[in-house]
Amino acid sequence: MALLTRITGPRDLDRLSPEMLEQLAAEIRTFLVDAVSKTGGHLGPNLGVVELTIALHRVFESPKDRILWDTGHQSYVHKLLTGRQDFSKLKMKGGLSGYPARAESEHDVIENSHASTVLGWADGLAKANQILRRDDHVVAVIGDGALTGGMAWEALNNIAEAKDRPLVIVVNDNERSYAPTIGGLANHLATLRTTDGYERFLARTKDLLDRTPVVGRPLYETLHGAKKGLKDFIAPQGMFEDLGLKYVGPIDGHDIEALESALVRAKRFGGPVIVHCLTEKGRGYQPALQDEADRFHAVGRIHPDTGLPISSSGADWTSVFADEMVELGREREDIVAITAAMLQPVGLDKFAKHFPDRVFDVGIAEQHGAVSAAGLATAGLHPVFAVYATFLNRAFDQVLMDVALHKCGVTFVLDRAGVTGTDGASHNGMWDLSILQVVPGLRIAAPRDADQVRAQLREAVAVKDAPTVVRYSKGAVGPAVEAVGTVGGMDVLRRPGTDTPDVLLVSVGALAPMCLEIAELLQAQGITTTVVDPRWVKPVDAALPPLAAGHRVVVTVEDNGRVGGVGSAIAQALRDAGVDLPLRDFGIPQRFLDHASRGEVMAEIGLTAPDIARQVTGLVSTLDGLADESAAEGAPDAEIASVRRD
Repeated sequence: MALLTRITGPRDLDRLSPEMLEQLAAEIRTFLVDAVSKTGGHLGPNLGVVELTIALHRVFESPKDRILWDTGHQSYVHKLLTGRQDFSKLKMKGGLSGYPARAESEHDVIENSHASTVLGWADGLAKANQILRRDDHVVAVIGDGALTGGMAWEALNNIAEAKDRPLVIVVNDNERSYAPTIGGLANHLATLRTTDGYERFLARTKDLLDRTPVVGRPLYETLHGAKKGLKDFIAPQGMFEDLGLKYVGPIDGHDIEALESALVRAKRFGGPVIVHCLTEKGRGYQPALQDEADRFHAVGRIHPDTGLPISSSGADWTSVFADEMVELGREREDIVAITAAMLQPVGLDKFAKHFPDRVFDVGIAEQHGAVSAAGLATAGLHPVFAVYATFLNRAFDQVLMDVALHKCGVTFVLDRAGVTGTDGASHNGMWDLSILQVVPGLRIAAPRDADQVRAQLREAVAVKDAPTVVRYSKGAVGPAVEAVGTVGGMDVLRRPGTDTPDVLLVSVGALAPMCLEIAELLQAQGITTTVVDPRWVKPVDAALPPLAAGHRVVVTVEDNGRVGGVGSAIAQALRDAGVDLPLRDFGIPQRFLDHASRGEVMAEIGLTAPDIARQVTGLVSTLDGLADESAAEGAPDAEIASVRRD
């Protein structure tokens, strides 16, 4: 790492010769494989942008010039070149984020790791430069996968409006997002990739005409200024140019000299320019190149030589869903599946293998996916739209106004719900239970184990006149948590062993084992507890308020933000039923959480069995003290009830 260790900032690149730059690129790839294999992270995307990132930092002057990354998972090389070379705790507490982070460096701008937003950011920054009369440059790096998102094209429409507003758009075209990119745009880019392009035609023509006396140079200038018809004949770039965007490319994204030349031309142009770069995801690492599924888009800890995982955590929530979807597909021909460019991460690859004509990848376009699902349902099919919980936020209006308003039988399966941890603030699935509470008619299932994933998915797809949601966690799924009885539609997980129990503990989803542990800790303090799993957390089960009335305290535990979540819905249901009891709702505080392991995040926010048991013990003790004081003073029962409500 002779060269890499000498790079403390982007300007250190300026003194390197072409040969040294090639050596640096090789060192960076070696570093990435070694470092990421120890911690896990986004390996394939970063191996593909080594030369591109070097060229960007040589041509532009970050942080004065803003280099923006969409979605940011390909920013590891950027981190290395801006002085951040300690990857020993990548994505761990106290270590580097897996995405750009403003707290880490002045070179980082966008922390949001939801795709297709970078062009909107770039448009705003470029407009500000124009108004404030700054000569700063704005460079937006966007993948061909992210270009499938509607927001990208909304931004392009605005960017193209100002022909004199400098903005460089670098399309990092590796034919993939997580998996191979599909759709009309992908086909267009493929055509550009495989056509003997206009720029190369002109370059060869120039070489020939420069050797032709007198008429050579004027003829070249005429060709260069020819109307778009010639250009479209040689390379179909019209889609971009019809928008008013200058197009440069395709450029070999692993040729630093060619990249620098193209970026310098784009920098000087004085208006919006697209620089189309062809890169290879996983470049330089054979195990990644042989992984046709996603080219090692994201990996856990692996053996660097083989790329094989170091350990297996057993069955996970996603694989349970994946297997059950295949079974449902065999049983019902009306079941279809939708993914937003994440076929494998959400587990629909197995369904696609068995039923290729019944799965639709809409690209990074969750809004469109939800509306398309409404159309499929209206036509008599039952779509299952599997998406990360944090990404459904983007399609809220479509869930509300297209799916729910029209009473469409669509099932949304939310993977990675709750605290996910290492991917940081934008990937924690902590908003869905709050956002979706306001949608009329929508029903939400929160399975506690693998058996319940299978059972509740089946219950969800049986609903034909309303949207349903099934949400579950990230990672390994634990052993089955057996019910000891039922009340209404709820499962009773623990009985109190007394007719006058103290606490009704309402467990949401995967937190059932924790809630049973809480009950054990309370029992050790002489506090009796009933533990119930509502299974369907929206709407609140009608049997819950009468059940709560037989207890002194109600406690809810959920891996969602506390504002507007299940706890809030249960509190409202109790008020509506005239059940006046103290209620404590435990969940995620309404703030953005730093990256760390799931366990570390849960401990930091106090969402652990000892923390919750301690607070509930204090609450019950306070009630006991109030009751004792009231009894000693002869206070009327009504006054005691009022104190309890407070």
